[in-house]
Amino acid sequence: MSNSLAIASVTATLRRLLEKGGVEHVTVRPLDKAPEGINADKQRINLFLYQALPDAAFRNMEMPGRVKSGETGQPPLPLTLYYLLTAYSGDERDETRSHALLGEAMRILHDHPLLGTDEIRDAVRADRDLAASDLADQVERVRITLQPLLFEEMSKLWTTFQIHYRLSAAYQVSVVLIESTRLTRTPLPVLLRGKNDRGVVVQPDLTTPFPTLTEITVPTREPSKKLIDMTELPKQQPTALLGDELLIKGHHLGESSVVVHLMHPLLKKTVEIPAKNGTDKELKVTVPNKPTELPAGFYTVAAHITPIDPAAAGNERMTNALSLSIAPKIENVTPKPVRRDAILTVQVSPRVQATQRVALLLGDRELHPETRPAQTDTLKFRLKNIVPGIYFVRLRVDGVDSLLVDWSKTPPEFDTTKKVTVQ
Repeated sequence: MSNSLAIASVTATLRRLLEKGGVEHVTVRPLDKAPEGINADKQRINLFLYQALPDAAFRNMEMPGRVKSGETGQPPLPLTLYYLLTAYSGDERDETRSHALLGEAMRILHDHPLLGTDEIRDAVRADRDLAASDLADQVERVRITLQPLLFEEMSKLWTTFQIHYRLSAAYQVSVVLIESTRLTRTPLPVLLRGKNDRGVVVQPDLTTPFPTLTEITVPTREPSKKLIDMTELPKQQPTALLGDELLIKGHHLGESSVVVHLMHPLLKKTVEIPAKNGTDKELKVTVPNKPTELPAGFYTVAAHITPIDPAAAGNERMTNALSLSIAPKIENVTPKPVRRDAILTVQVSPRVQATQRVALLLGDRELHPETRPAQTDTLKFRLKNIVPGIYFVRLRVDGVDSLLVDWSKTPPEFDTTKKVTVQ
C-alpha cells in the first residue's frame, strides 16, 4: 500500500508523462488560476485534480498478505482520483493550437493506461518533497481511464470557479490505496478449544452459554398477585428506592462469586455490591442506603462473575447491562396548608446534584425549583397561578418520578401522605 503522499505522487507522475511525451509546459493549478502565471503566453496543459472519492471495491477489504487468519487488520483508504485536462494555446485569437495540444495530451495518456513502477519512481525522484512516497510499491496497479462527462456536469465544474468554459477532457485514476497507521490486533494462537480441547459445544436451545442478566424486579414494589391475575399490566421500568432489595434474574449465575455493579453518569466510581445466597438463575442484592453518595436517576446494572472452581481461574466475565431507576423520595413538604402564592419547601432523599434536572409535579402542573447549591436535600418551589385545592405531589429528578402509587394493595392506592392543600 501507499502512504499519504500517494495523491501527490499520482499528480507528479501524470505531469511527468505529459512532459516526456512532448508537452513542453504542464501546470498544476486550479481552474481560476490556470490562465495566469509565468507561462500564460505559451502553449501548455493544465492538470487539475477536481475530486477524490472512495473506491467501493476496496473499502472494507484487508490487504492480502498483511493480515493472517484470526487477526483484525485495518482496511486502507482506497481513492479514485478525477483530473481535468485543459489546453491553452497562448493565442486568444485562434484556439486551433490548443485543440492540437489537447489531442496530443490525450494520446499520451491513452498510450499509458497503467502507471508503471519505473514511471512513478522517475516522477517521485524529480521532486524532493515526494522522496518518502512508496506509491511505486503498491500491489494494485494504478489505471488511467478517460472519464466521459456530460456538458451539464462540465459546465457546473467551470461555473464553480466563475470563469469561462474551455474545452477539456476528464480522466479517472484508480485505485490509490493509502495505508492506515492504526495498529493491527494480533491475538495469540488458540492451543485448546475448551476444557480438554473438547471443541465446539452444541446445545438444543438458543440460550447463550455465558452469564446473562434478563430482568430486574423490586419485590416490595411489585403489584399484588391478585391484581396481576385480574388484568394484564404493561411491562414497566423497574424503580427502586435506596435500601430496597433487588431480585436480579438471569442464567449461568451459579457456582461463582458475583459482584453487582451499579453505574451512573454522575458517579466517578462504580458501586460494587456483593451478591449473597444466589442461585444459577437469581441474585439478591440491596441498594446501599447512602443518600449523600447515590443520586436519583437512571442506573445501569451489570454483574461481574468470578468462577469458584480453581481450574477456571482467570475466566472472569462481565454480564450484559440492564437499566434500573432509583426514585427520589419526598421526606416532607412544608408548609401545610400552603398559600397559592407562597413558597413550598420539599425535603428529598437522596440529595439532588446541581446538574440534575428537577421538577415538582403538583397535580398536572409542573413547577421548577429556585436556584439551589451544588448539592442539597431541600428544594424550594414558588407557587404561581395555582387554583386552590388538594393536590397529589411528585418529584421528578432526571426523568424518574417519586413513588406515588402503592401497587401492593388491591386495587392500587395513592399515597395519602403525598398530598398538599393550596389555599
